[in-house]
Amino acid sequence: MSNFPKCPECGSEFTYEDGNMYICPECAHEWPKDGTAAEDNTEGRIVKDANGNVLQDGDIITVIKDLKVKGSSSVVKVGTKVKIIRLVDGDHDIDCKIDGIGAMKLKSEFVKKV
Repeated sequence: MSNFPKCPECGSEFTYEDGNMYICPECAHEWPKDGTAAEDNTEGRIVKDANGNVLQDGDIITVIKDLKVKGSSSVVKVGTKVKIIRLVDGDHDIDCKIDGIGAMKLKSEFVKKV
């Protein structure tokens, strides 16, 4: 077996190295080989979608409910696919760009991971 460290997030022993990073195939957590903390916008906070799946920066999500856009007559329809999300702190914990609408903040309870 390998001498790679266990994943600090889920404790998996199946980690592997990629360049100067260690990667966990079970939870997709990445951290540097030198042991310093990786940059993390959520600061240890776990954001989950409506189905309980853990969301991470760069994930692709789908909207599960029609959402009215505040200050506009636009509506984000059910099934709208959103690519490359970014997790942020606050009530609306997903920052993204939706085609045809623009930059938006969404609540994780109204999306599901694809």
